[in-house]
Formats: sequence, structure tokens, C-alpha cells
Amino acid sequence: MSTAAYLAPDAIRALFAHALSEMYRAEVPQYGTLLELVSDINHARQAAASAQGQASDGQRLGVERHGAIRLGAAQELHTMRRLFDVMGMSPVGYYDLSAAGLPVHATAFRPVDNASLAVNPFRVFTSLLRLELIEDEALRSRAREVLARRSIFTPRCVALIEQAEREGGLNEQDAAEFVAQALETFRWHSEATVDLDTYRQLRAAHPLIADVVCFKGPHINHLTPRVLDIDEAQAEMNRRQMRVKASIEGPPRRAVPILLRQTSFLALEESIAFVSGNGEKAPGTHTARFGEIEQRGCALTPKGRALYDRLLAEARASDAPDALQAAFRAFPDDLHTLYRQGLIYVTYQAGAQARDEAPVDADDIQALVDGGWLEVAPLVYEDFLPVSAAGIFQSNLGTQGPGAFADGGSRDAFEAALGAPVCGEFALYEKCQADSLAVALTALGFRQAQGQLA
Repeated sequence: MSTAAYLAPDAIRALFAHALSEMYRAEVPQYGTLLELVSDINHARQAAASAQGQASDGQRLGVERHGAIRLGAAQELHTMRRLFDVMGMSPVGYYDLSAAGLPVHATAFRPVDNASLAVNPFRVFTSLLRLELIEDEALRSRAREVLARRSIFTPRCVALIEQAEREGGLNEQDAAEFVAQALETFRWHSEATVDLDTYRQLRAAHPLIADVVCFKGPHINHLTPRVLDIDEAQAEMNRRQMRVKASIEGPPRRAVPILLRQTSFLALEESIAFVSGNGEKAPGTHTARFGEIEQRGCALTPKGRALYDRLLAEARASDAPDALQAAFRAFPDDLHTLYRQGLIYVTYQAGAQARDEAPVDADDIQALVDGGWLEVAPLVYEDFLPVSAAGIFQSNLGTQGPGAFADGGSRDAFEAALGAPVCGEFALYEKCQADSLAVALTALGFRQAQGQLA
């Protein structure tokens, strides 16, 4: 079959993200409330920005989502990477959450280039359980046995992944079937695969361990829309008397948002049927799924991230109630300064400078910006913060786990399970920035970009 008949990975990703959103809305009705709330806020903010002549991310806001799943075994992660590859999603970044008391490490599957992100910036934060962090040897062995018995992918889903790998893609009909089959991996199951006593033992070791081990598959535990004003979203959830997380995770409110801020309504307590020795089902409950909202800001350069990490450490070491706001006063909060100091990544576009004026040296990018030949806009942060992710996880697990695990992360072990290296996020942002610069310089009549940002 000609590759011209294959559906583009970007299109398959868009189909899957929409289908997953519809499934999750049916499973968790409050998610629908979140979408309405976010849409209202975004429309109001976009209208205000338009009135002031400012641009917004309206083209992608309506479809933008990120989800999160938790896997239990190396083979599950390996196949999940192949599944996401069919949708044009790559593993980006390594996140060690053990220091925050979570027995997992993770990556984020997402598209990696500007064009694909513009089509649909769907992301899935994917954690892998670290069974070696379960101290009780017998319980660790029991968890491993339970996980070994399950298969989280349908046989047809695996067959379609293999077909896509073998043939280089899927046609429209096969892509639709692939989406339907892949959804089954993310679906909620109200029946556990273990008895109530085993569940309680695993939960006592850590609530997240029970969530990963005790079910047929890695039910998606949240699906997150992007909002332009998370403080207003937090206030609106409170006005609607939703059970809202006490505080917003991430940096403080700023004129120019940076990185990522998140909040959520708290996890629902849901009825679960547990295995019983007499062949019947024993009733119980489990908390796993919650409703998260995020606000995305500028992607920080290594220099910007170093400043962010230093100020965050200062804030966390202080007992002052406004420690976070106080510490981040040292972080510039206007686009011009952030750009000039090399703290953020940007995208470039050709400016309104008259074409009949003599151009400055193409190697002097700053002079092109200062002279109006190039305009800059913040590059959106597409990834996650370990501290933020851990805070959201902990607040929705029902009870707190240990303060930290003694063993640190193991990127080598994670990548071995993944079957591939994770992409470095800084290199991806560098490339996105450089690609936009090349396009802008070409539009201005320069044959290629020679200069580099300071």
C-alpha cells in the first residue's frame, strides 16, 4: 500500500486525544464541568487580549490536553512507547519522583516539533512503578506476581502497532480501529484483580502502589485542559463548591507566566468490587481519578531554570507565608528583560520593518530584534515539573506516603525498560527556537540564519 494512503501520526494523535476526552467525560462527569469552566475563562481572556491587540494560543487551546497513567512493569512501558510512536509522540525528559515520596519514575510522551505541536499538543505523563522500593519482600513478590498475570493491551491493539511499524503507518480505517483498541488500555475498571486484604496491604505500603497493581489496566487518572488564568479557575471551582486542592502548584502568579502551574479538584472515592475467596465480589472503595487544570508559561533556558531552581529552594527553606512570592521577585517579569538576559526560549517571526531599509547583519540577531526586523514571542513550556507533579499526585492519593525513598532515580533502568533514550527537553526547545528563526530570516530575505543568541 502506498504511504500516501496512510493517516499522518498527527491526525491519529488528534483522533485519540478527542476520543479519550469523550470517554473520560462519560466516566467522570465533573471533567465536563472543568471543560466548560476553562472554556469560559479562555474565551474571556482571549477577547480581552484581542481588544488590546495581543495574540494568544487560541488555535490549540480548545484541543490541548495532557493525561497521566501509571504502569507496573517494564514490558508495559516498552509497548506503551511503541503505541505512542504511532501517534507521533516521543518520550521527553526523565522525572525521578522518589525524592517526593512517590515510588515511581516517569517520562512525558508528546510531539516534539513546532508543526506537530500546533496540530495537537497532546501529552501523557507516564510513570513506571519501582517495585524495588517496596520494603516488604513478600509484598513485593506478591505485587510482581499480580502484575505478571495481566495484559493491559488488547491483542488487536498490539497487532495494529506491529502493522504500523512494519508498513510505516496506518490507513484511515486501521487508524480508527487502533484508536478504539488503544482506548481500552486507558479505560476505568470498577473491579479489582486482588482481594481486599491484598489491596489494603499494598495501600499501606503506598497508595500509589495499590493504584498501579490492583487493577486490570492503567486507567487514566486525570485529563487536563489548559487555562489562561489558573487563579480565576481556582476561584471558580471554589465558587462551584468543588473539592479543590488547597493551593496552586508551581511558580507564583506573574505578568509573564513561566513553566507550569497546576491545580485540581480532589480525587473521587469510587466503589470497587474486590476478589473474594467464595467466588463473590467484596465491596470496597478506591480513590484515583481527579480533575486537573494547568496554565502553561514560557519555556526556560538552562540559565533560567537554574535561577528558578535556586529561588524555589530558597522559598521552600523559608517558613514565611509569602516565601514563594518573595523569592520570585528576583526573577524578571517582563518579556524584554527575560529575552535579553537569556532566561527564556522564544519563537521568531518576521517583523514589520520596512523592506526598503538596509538590513542589519544577519549574524546579529539582537540587532534584528531591536530594529524591528524580528519579533519574539515566548515559546510555550511543553513539559512538567517534578515538584509540581509530585504535589498533585500526593494531594490526590487519599493519604500521604513516605517523605522520601532512600534510593534515588535510575534513568538507565528506566530507559532500558522503555527500549529507547528519553529526549532532552532543552535540546528540543533549542531546535524549535532555531527553526522559527530560520523561517523568519527566510521571510526577511536572508538565505539562512548564521547568528546565535547570546
